[in-house]
Amino acid sequence: MATDNQASTPVPGKTRVAVAMSGGVDSAVAAALLLQQGYEVIGLTMRLWSGSSGDPTRRSCCSTEDVQDARRVAQTLGIPFYIVDLETEFRQAVVDDFVQSYGHGLTPNPCIRCNQHLKFDFLLRRALALQAQFLATGHYAQRVESSNGVQLWRGLDRSKDQSYFLFTVTSAQLQHLRFPLGGLQKAETRALAEQFGLHLAEKSESQDLCFVPDGDKDRFLRLSNPGMFQSGEIVDLQGNRLGRHNGLACYTVGQRKGLGIAHAQPLYVIALDQQENRLVVGPESALWQDCLRVQGLNWLESTPLQAPRRVWSQIRYAAQAQPGWLTPLGGDQADIQFDQPQRAIAPGQAAVFYEEQRLLGGGWIQGELCAPS
Repeated sequence: MATDNQASTPVPGKTRVAVAMSGGVDSAVAAALLLQQGYEVIGLTMRLWSGSSGDPTRRSCCSTEDVQDARRVAQTLGIPFYIVDLETEFRQAVVDDFVQSYGHGLTPNPCIRCNQHLKFDFLLRRALALQAQFLATGHYAQRVESSNGVQLWRGLDRSKDQSYFLFTVTSAQLQHLRFPLGGLQKAETRALAEQFGLHLAEKSESQDLCFVPDGDKDRFLRLSNPGMFQSGEIVDLQGNRLGRHNGLACYTVGQRKGLGIAHAQPLYVIALDQQENRLVVGPESALWQDCLRVQGLNWLESTPLQAPRRVWSQIRYAAQAQPGWLTPLGGDQADIQFDQPQRAIAPGQAAVFYEEQRLLGGGWIQGELCAPS
């Protein structure tokens, strides 16, 4: 772990907080706000992936440029700054999982995995080891203390709400986390960056995956595991052969473009048959399902999920939450029965559960969908 300044001894009378500084405007403003509020602030930046995008108009998080931007913000604010080298951990927990998931016919969400294994595990433990009382991030989410314990709520700016990416946070971790931007609009954050004199007030939002900065996911997967790109049959719902695919890793449920099939009606990817190496396609109507199954269920309520419960479920970040019933199956599995069918439920993505604005928990969508009621 490298540092520009030492901060081993806490300042008497002040609460020390570590800020996960990504090199973006959000985490920079989070650090500035906490400093303004009288906290002793130290900056932590994770070194996750070496290299640059090579294109200044495209941003991926945690690049070399981002580390430099985070350091400059720390210098502007006059706070100690640490670089935490987690490249090995990132490759094992996030990148390898990303590659393996596509190899198993799943559509992964590496940003959630990064939060789960890197930011709120390794980085949180580093922050506590530096005698910080808590770790703050630039996520647009709200930590709410109530008579029933600490809760996680959506960010006030619904267009930027990032609570979906935080469903794996445990109740114990939440005790040590803070989200200073949860009650702000994005426009307010940029205005504050200008007021604080931060050089990246107009810095663009991060795009793409930090380990695939050119956006060519298939190329990255081919270099990582060429074996997953074995050609196979494209079949319809009745098993009739319609053509050949270039490897299941090239496709995801709901995809229409790139199938290379001439057909009387539009065809969409309905399923990836990993066992037979077949791509199953069909009409848009076949994409709609009214139930799904999750595993790896993380429940943030003070009492376990023991009976069916009415929830609002969000099956991808850009989707609207939809009402339905969440039924525990024992262990870390549960079924969701939606009031209305949902389009293109993709195994490997996260289903996150809410009660109004409060995040209740979430899990990973399985290839085996539950039996419709």
